[in-house]
Amino acid sequence: MRLFERKGPSGFTSSSTADEVTLGIDGSGFTAIVTGGSSGIGAETVRVLALRGVSVVMAVRNMTAGQEVKDAIVKEIPAAKVDVMELDLSSLASVRKFAAGFTSSGRPLNILINNAGVMGTPFTLSKDNIELHFATNHLGHFLLTNLLLDAMKKTYHETQREGRIVIVSSDGHRHTYREGVRFDRINDREGYNGFFAYFQSKVANVLHANELARRLKEDGVGITANSVHPGVVATSIFRQLGFFEGLLNYVGKYIMKNVQQGASTSCYVALHPQVRGISGEYFKDNSLSKPSSKAMDVDLARRLWDFSMDLVKENVDDGS
Repeated sequence: MRLFERKGPSGFTSSSTADEVTLGIDGSGFTAIVTGGSSGIGAETVRVLALRGVSVVMAVRNMTAGQEVKDAIVKEIPAAKVDVMELDLSSLASVRKFAAGFTSSGRPLNILINNAGVMGTPFTLSKDNIELHFATNHLGHFLLTNLLLDAMKKTYHETQREGRIVIVSSDGHRHTYREGVRFDRINDREGYNGFFAYFQSKVANVLHANELARRLKEDGVGITANSVHPGVVATSIFRQLGFFEGLLNYVGKYIMKNVQQGASTSCYVALHPQVRGISGEYFKDNSLSKPSSKAMDVDLARRLWDFSMDLVKENVDDGS
């Protein structure tokens, strides 16, 4: 428990765990997809959803690691329903393959948690020649969400149970470039900074959720879309930071959340009845929060949507 922390409007705090915020919630009959479920807060999110009766598909790049996490969850929770499917968010072809495989199975889809991400990598282009942070953290999830929307809408119409899309962002989005998103300089190697590239992808996450929520409301479909800040969590996302990774791991227990606390806001927004009907919002510490002015810019959100659509269309034949 952190000193001087107070309960938020939800009744939870920054120290609340995913177990605590979902206590007593029955998720049986729901199906969820969690990206990046093979480690960190993604793995804990999968575990807690499964604990609450949700049938979970782990969308992971490393199938071996994913299978190990699944085995551990099933050992702890024998009734858990967990599947593992391969997904590399830095490859639009992989995103299409995953979505096609899932939708062709005819399974319902109630919850989509876009959790996976990279942070602070050296300048790298994805398989589709797009800067890696933007490609993985935003564009892959943007395409994945669009490809799964019909399945979510079908599930809603058949069950009348609200669908929920949760996009994991970061308070780091407040420190993005002055213009928010550098549309004309996404692949600018010369001006590249790993932290700013990460922050740019995180503001894109919030903008994506907001524009998606607006479109879903216009459609009149019972699916919500929200973004969340999990908190600063000591996970493998810091693996690119070298010396600082060791320092963060050393002091992390004093200033960071653990994975049980870090997964709580995603699980809260995905499952809790308090969030029913709330869409286009930003959550942190298991309560509503306010993102930056850039993240709330409606015109910027629409421009990002159109820009992202153009990118995925340009790469429509990639890998095929």
